[in-house]
Amino acid sequence: MPSLRFLPVSPRSLLRQQGRALWWVVLLVLIAAAVGGGLWWKQRQAAPAQADAPAGRGGPGGPGGRGAARFSAGGQTQPVSVGVVRRQDVRVQVNAIGTMSARATAVVRAKVSGELTSLRFKEGEEVKAGQLLAEIDPRSYQASLGQVQGNLARDQALLKNAQLDLKRYQDLLAKDSIASQQVDTQAAQVRQLEGTVAADQAQVDAARLQLSYTRITAPIAGRLGLRQADRGNVVGPSDATGIVTINLVRPIDAVFSVPEAHLAQINQRLAQGAELPVELWDREQKRRLARGRLGALDNAIDATTGTIKVKASFANDDGTLFPNQFVNVRLQVNLLENALTVPGTAIQNNYVYLVQPDGTVTQRRIRVGVADGDRVAVEGELKDGDQVVVDGIDRLREGAKVAVIDSGAAARADEAVQDGGARRAAMRNLTQEERDRLAKMTQEERRAFLRSKRNQPGAAGPAGAASGTVGSEAAAPAAAASAAAAPSPAASRPAGGRGAEGSRGATEGAPREMPRASTGAGAEDGPRSEGNPRAEGGAPDGERRPGMSPEVRALLEKMSPEERQKLQAMAPDERRAFIRSKMQAAGMAAPGAAASR
Repeated sequence: MPSLRFLPVSPRSLLRQQGRALWWVVLLVLIAAAVGGGLWWKQRQAAPAQADAPAGRGGPGGPGGRGAARFSAGGQTQPVSVGVVRRQDVRVQVNAIGTMSARATAVVRAKVSGELTSLRFKEGEEVKAGQLLAEIDPRSYQASLGQVQGNLARDQALLKNAQLDLKRYQDLLAKDSIASQQVDTQAAQVRQLEGTVAADQAQVDAARLQLSYTRITAPIAGRLGLRQADRGNVVGPSDATGIVTINLVRPIDAVFSVPEAHLAQINQRLAQGAELPVELWDREQKRRLARGRLGALDNAIDATTGTIKVKASFANDDGTLFPNQFVNVRLQVNLLENALTVPGTAIQNNYVYLVQPDGTVTQRRIRVGVADGDRVAVEGELKDGDQVVVDGIDRLREGAKVAVIDSGAAARADEAVQDGGARRAAMRNLTQEERDRLAKMTQEERRAFLRSKRNQPGAAGPAGAASGTVGSEAAAPAAAASAAAAPSPAASRPAGGRGAEGSRGATEGAPREMPRASTGAGAEDGPRSEGNPRAEGGAPDGERRPGMSPEVRALLEKMSPEERQKLQAMAPDERRAFIRSKMQAAGMAAPGAAASR
């Protein structure tokens, strides 16, 4: 056997071979990375197209496709509500908090002391200036007046006698029959008596004035408050509370503070002769109370708050504003004419979603300005008449397909369902006497009667709660009992002529009765037209309901109206047991067996 001989390998040759192998490995790794990167880029470019493709069976955007796996609403049309971009005048308003203050306030006090003998006003009424409000016992003041009047009459008589003596003395002096000193003395006495008479006249006037104060009148016109004194109380000028308070509230003022930053603009508008409108709103800012105009500014700025007090005037013709009432004030300091506006709910982070003609949306950046009610002035790439999304923004992205829906459709549908349920509840709660009276009414009278019953408190009574759901064996007997008890068989018939029992294929949670389609007749419209096959023959609606056995129908016909009402108010389980016991007692088949047939 020949021996094997190994040739020696040099270290340099070994290193050269290892280097070649390493280069091959690096080259293979780069090729694999390039291929993987190309596949990833291709998939990334195809993903948006798959997401926007219409959802179809077996397609990438259909059920189970990759587009639906990537986005929860991938490839689906999103329902949204939209608002219209339009140009309008926008008011630049300053919001503030203010209080109402009366234009004038007067506390009615007695000017003389005495006992109140009568009150001639009603609390809270409007009075005029000079109107009689109360009277004080005047007898003591009448006596004082009589006394000073007597002193006046006495002094007037003395003055008259002194004047006659002076005339005689003057005639004698002319004949040089009397001394001139005596004449001068008599003249001085006449002047003294004239002063006494003048003093007496002043006392008479003062007493007469005090007597007039016993009739208390309104010093100003306005609204009276609550009385502070009653008949029989002794009142006087020193009483702090007085008898009653009068506030002048027509017109009335509102006092509020605005930041000093708006002072220059307000002064400029006032200097131009412009009237600055002011609006008053309630606490929730949902109801406007009044409209007025700016009246005056304070003469100094409050250094602690950096605001200045402002007073606005309001006519208050309806008398809804009261002094010290809290109000929210909106002062209009400017008006932006023909500004571009959008609904406030359409703005999200200085962006809006614009609905394009092809049914997709695109984001548009805007600059937000002032708000006026639910509209906001904006600047951006929008045109008058464009549609922007106001509801459903959180489900949108750039290029998403949308379907515009009416924002009030759901609310109106829910209102119609609730109204239909209220009508049925009102029919179920009627007594037998009311049902008999309802059968004799005309269609308009029947509508008005049921509407009044629905508006009464507790109209939806326990009968409505015991109506139950589809799938109960006793649901049809209970509905038939309700129909048999009513004099108008079609008064509670569901829409489309269907019975209270739905098909077995319907869901368990479906309501027994659906609201009637809007054909112009409500649940209380009375019998159907003659062309309705269910109304032919005059049989009650409950006797023709599908799924009701003849035995159950016969049992219901034998029940009294009281038993039918009692059956209607039962729970589903109690209703089944009651029907089963009645049929067993009558020797008839159970309702379950009848239903199985």
